[in-house]
Amino acid sequence: MSTYRIEGGRRLGGKVRISGNKNAALPCLAACLLTPEPVILSNVPMIEDVRSMIALLEQAGSSVSFLEDGRIKVESVSLERSFTPSRSLCQALRGSILLAGPYCALGCSLTLYPPGGDVIGVRRLDSHFSALTSLGCVCSLTAEGMLLFDGSSHAGGGFICLEEASVTATENTIMACVKSKGQTRVFNAACEPHVRDLCNMLNSMGARISGIGSNLLVIDGVESLKGCEFTLGPDYMEAGSFIGLAACTSSRIVLENFDIKDYWMIARGFEKLGVRLEQTDEGLLVPENQDLKIMKDLDKRTSKIDDAPWPGFPADLMSIMAVVATQAHGSILIHEKMFESRLFYVDALVRMGADIILCDPHRALVVGPARLCGGNLDSPDVRAGMALIIAALCAKGPSLIQNCFQIERGYENLVVKLQSLGASIIVC
Repeated sequence: MSTYRIEGGRRLGGKVRISGNKNAALPCLAACLLTPEPVILSNVPMIEDVRSMIALLEQAGSSVSFLEDGRIKVESVSLERSFTPSRSLCQALRGSILLAGPYCALGCSLTLYPPGGDVIGVRRLDSHFSALTSLGCVCSLTAEGMLLFDGSSHAGGGFICLEEASVTATENTIMACVKSKGQTRVFNAACEPHVRDLCNMLNSMGARISGIGSNLLVIDGVESLKGCEFTLGPDYMEAGSFIGLAACTSSRIVLENFDIKDYWMIARGFEKLGVRLEQTDEGLLVPENQDLKIMKDLDKRTSKIDDAPWPGFPADLMSIMAVVATQAHGSILIHEKMFESRLFYVDALVRMGADIILCDPHRALVVGPARLCGGNLDSPDVRAGMALIIAALCAKGPSLIQNCFQIERGYENLVVKLQSLGASIIVC
């Protein structure tokens, strides 16, 4: 397991290129199973989760090759009709569940070990099962916890109302519907940017999906899909992380390949903490030496940041906001509505000197500014791990962050990018 050694308290600066969206890469790779023709994806981040998804496709029978300029070509000519991926790969990432949609669409059968991913609370699979079942697929759960999907009776068409606006359930439903007979209307669909990327990629393959970007998708089934070339959008989670890093370290950092106007709710969240952002010809600029002051509500009450499905504030950036709040004047309530085990990182920040009251499993009151000191830390998940890196880089003294494999699952070339900005960080 990787460990990062960080010396905090340095002013950073420079430019960093924002990688492709990890959460778009996984479903788009899974969608390559839907056609025997070559699919070429650009701007794919080479991170652990992507490598695991590629390995899953190769186990299924796809041929994956790496082209120049970081492009990836997938050809799925001879797929296993009845497929059980290895336990280690299924448990390496949550995205292994994304194989269910394509396999049901192809009329094949799939057996999955329980999917892995971050331990951030209960992550239900009911929406996947109910949506695929309504399409005529047979879905079941064995006593050992194995997930069984059989698409041999897949029909499609009709109306589906997802039990929750789950991103992966929406993506599985979309992929299962694109080759259905007739029209399928999917209500309460997630509409995050990565869901839009998947829809746009499928349409470039010949699918007929309308309502993209809304919570009502209309999918007219087609008989077959063709190959395509598609470029993934930027990873706004990575962008939000570097905005938080710049704000906490009073640094001037330019985010290349990112335009904040497409992510207004993220801009609004940072605005509440007093962070100014400027869109320039070079990219998104976070100016140096900002006087961070937490904005109160209109009635002068304590402000809050809470997460919600898109276009609400992204849950994955809540830990970053908590760290920025420790360096801002005032108090703010961090309300993590979506997951009940995601505030474990708060204890680590308190040990570093943060003034945070953990009200309950969903709410934390942050009072700033606080002078943080380095310490020995452990990364609980991808985003909280990145938040601890930011805290360590703005803290006084050295820090050791363990279990950094978790962080590398979601951030491409993170150590190299941080070093290019002047950060004192090494892998040990």
